[in-house]
Amino acid sequence: MNHVHDASAHSEELRAAARHFDRRRFLTVTGAAAALAFATQLPAAGAAAAAELDGRRVTEDPFTLGVASGDPLPGSVLLWTRLAPRPFEPDGGLPAARLSAHWELARDEHFTRTVRRGRATAHPEFRHSVHVEVEHLDPGREFFYRFRVGDWTSPVGRTRTAPAPWARNSALKLAAVSCQAYHDGYFTAYRHLADEDVDVVFHLGDYLYEYAVNATGGARAYTDRTLPAVFDRETLTLEDYRLRYALYKSDPDLRAAHAAHPFVVTWDDHETENNYAGDTPENGVPPEEFLLRRAAAYRAYWEHQPLRAPQRPEGADMRLYRRLRFGQLAQFDILDTRQYRSDQAYGDGWKVPGPESEDPSRTLTGAAQERWLLDGWRHSRARWNVLPQQVVFAERRDRSTADFTLSMDSWDGYPASRQRVLAGARAAGVENLMVLTGDVHVGYGLDIKADFRDPSSRTVGTEIVATSITSGKNGSDRPSNYDRLTQANPHLKFYNGRRGYVTVALGEDGARADFRTVPYVTTPGAPVTTAASFVTEAGDPGLEPA
Repeated sequence: MNHVHDASAHSEELRAAARHFDRRRFLTVTGAAAALAFATQLPAAGAAAAAELDGRRVTEDPFTLGVASGDPLPGSVLLWTRLAPRPFEPDGGLPAARLSAHWELARDEHFTRTVRRGRATAHPEFRHSVHVEVEHLDPGREFFYRFRVGDWTSPVGRTRTAPAPWARNSALKLAAVSCQAYHDGYFTAYRHLADEDVDVVFHLGDYLYEYAVNATGGARAYTDRTLPAVFDRETLTLEDYRLRYALYKSDPDLRAAHAAHPFVVTWDDHETENNYAGDTPENGVPPEEFLLRRAAAYRAYWEHQPLRAPQRPEGADMRLYRRLRFGQLAQFDILDTRQYRSDQAYGDGWKVPGPESEDPSRTLTGAAQERWLLDGWRHSRARWNVLPQQVVFAERRDRSTADFTLSMDSWDGYPASRQRVLAGARAAGVENLMVLTGDVHVGYGLDIKADFRDPSSRTVGTEIVATSITSGKNGSDRPSNYDRLTQANPHLKFYNGRRGYVTVALGEDGARADFRTVPYVTTPGAPVTTAASFVTEAGDPGLEPA
């Protein structure tokens, strides 16, 4: 990261924030949007539109990347697929022509009770991705869906609508996942997740990694196939990101999980570039140049995820933070802690906290998103207010001595931002705050304290950190810093370094978290076990062993 370390220069950075925002807005909405040609790469209307290809002329299976659904609403589901007969080719194996995809939604997996059907256009400008918002459905119901192009029919997916806003629903089970580096191993955990009985899956970031994947798939060590050379480079262009999503979504275990459950997705850094902050890249690239890369990454993300129309990006900007409600039991406020954050303090990494990191003007969410979050809490009537987001929220000291360091990339690097959020939750009367986190490739169970400097201070919420699907390779039950972290952070109730996911069952009286892990990912077929289970009572936050 680019940092200025003397105080006067840092103050000038802060005073320039408004001018900086205006420059970024100019770049993304006007000049950069035109330079990227993203404005002209949108589907045209009328006679100027691309020609339409007869689906009967598609001679290879176009559903190689599977199907998905996402962002459940009480009367609506979002269905996704991307047509790509040859997914590892830049054009996906299709000409630059529109293609019609027929879709069907039914109450049963054999489609004897169809409730909706229609046709969607797959545009070449969006690399033939399809986003279908099916409306006017019964709330709180399970549905099955599929797509058809010519003589080809997709795999069947299962999804569900959210309960009605006034529903007195007493139970909801979710799963949380994050960090799935293809080159670090097999997505075995997803195969097990596909078999879990959950209502919704929250993906908390690092859906893909920008790093090169070699011909043998890195740690997967393929001996029966060779990956194309297009993957053996870092992602920089729109074509690079599109191809990388195709590689990841070609994985059968990931496709199985998407077909089994609706996903709610948010990104972290690697969907674009490691540890970027707003328009500041990891390395010394000018912001104007980095925004071109960010625009490419954001567009490819939307094309390949089950996201609704309001999330479609405009140049290098994309409104990813949003709110979902599941009856009166739970409200989910999905955050974006990358796009709007201040640059990491002290050059990033683990550093001793000080005036730069503790500057009250620093923000992880940006002012607009912070106001949106606190306003949403003020109007919430939910039993549980859940915050799916990216980086560790609770304080995490690396040692017990006075010279401890904190991660400048997490909320520890933005303590004023964290305190504003906690003060907003307190002012709104939020009693059951739960934060869902990814990023760190380990499973944590943490109590959120009113004052982390005082272990006896009031516990105001709980944080459940989902370990990685593969990132970090096999991992271990007790990482090398296990003793140091658990001794330095008495509010850390659980720490495990294996791969997997976490399930959380929310109820009227309490919640239960089950940390599900696999013993290895560098070879396929690992079994899944429950490493630990914790409960927290409604109205009395804090994790206890189940």
